[in-house]
Amino acid sequence: MPTVELSNHNAFAIWITGLPACGKSTLTAALKEQLRARRVNVAVLESDALRKTLTPHPRYNLEERDTFYQQMADIGVLLTDQGVPVIFDATANRRVYRDRARREIPHFLEIYMDCPIATCLARDPKGIYRQAQESATATVPGLQTAYEPPEAPDLVVHAEAESPECAARRVVALLIGKGYIPQGGAQDRGGDEIPDNFVGSTPPIA
Repeated sequence: MPTVELSNHNAFAIWITGLPACGKSTLTAALKEQLRARRVNVAVLESDALRKTLTPHPRYNLEERDTFYQQMADIGVLLTDQGVPVIFDATANRRVYRDRARREIPHFLEIYMDCPIATCLARDPKGIYRQAQESATATVPGLQTAYEPPEAPDLVVHAEAESPECAARRVVALLIGKGYIPQGGAQDRGGDEIPDNFVGSTPPIA
């Protein structure tokens, strides 16, 4: 199936941010699937996967994070300049990391996954928090290192209350409203207007 030709040469980028284990990857997967249904293919830049190439032996200190997130933003700029839409799936604990990408990518959205630290600790699918609590040198955002939530996100997703499918529909609606992707097709008939306080009937984001 052919992909949709986007109206702008500079494709959009979405940065999904939030604490570790807040549900970023779950939302990314749901959003990628809904965009694919609209024939919009995206490149996902996921921090853990990229670190295997960019910083195979990460120290997770301030200097390493500064370098890594600059490189991550640079890859996003390169892809969007070539017309490839991008989803950043990364905590990026400091605002400056995400703001840098916003400055350099014309069509940019920041999605904040709002999830209490207690819920993230309970989920912890990768064991990040457990390992951090056992290490004297750990620097996990939300525990030993501060996480700076966006001051003015384009969309807030309440991860405990909203299903990933519902949240993804709201992101798609925002992309349409911004003119970053075209409107039309069966997906837009009778149901993509999702209010901010909508609680989905499917399980919340894990």
